[in-house]
Amino acid sequence: MSNLDFEQFFEQRSAAARAYVAGDPAPVDALVPKEGAATFHSPPGDTVSGAAAVAARYRTDAASFKAGGATRFEILQKESSGDLGFWTGFQVATVQFAGQDKPIEMKIRVTEVFRRLDGEWKMVHRHADVPQKLRQ
Repeated sequence: MSNLDFEQFFEQRSAAARAYVAGDPAPVDALVPKEGAATFHSPPGDTVSGAAAVAARYRTDAASFKAGGATRFEILQKESSGDLGFWTGFQVATVQFAGQDKPIEMKIRVTEVFRRLDGEWKMVHRHADVPQKLRQ
């Protein structure tokens, strides 16, 4: 498969992120493996390991968002070779958390790693954190 396949997949990934910040976990859930190796370093600083646990965490976390959220990726690097791909940069979002009245602006550093499993790209690692500079 070509890099074009990865580019098409990445469009799917971007659309899944937009759905996620609006409280819909289904598109992200479709992009993560349900068994085998996967990891998630979350913005609060904890780590989840194992595909089933990571998928469950994404579903749980999506429930904290209300409809109306928006997001985009600011890509610093993005590449694929063979059955591996990645991107790194920033995810910029305006989100509405359940139980809060006002939307919140977020900018998090992100690195995601993808692996082609059984012919389909899957997100096997996500590291997301708030840069120290933005915490102040």
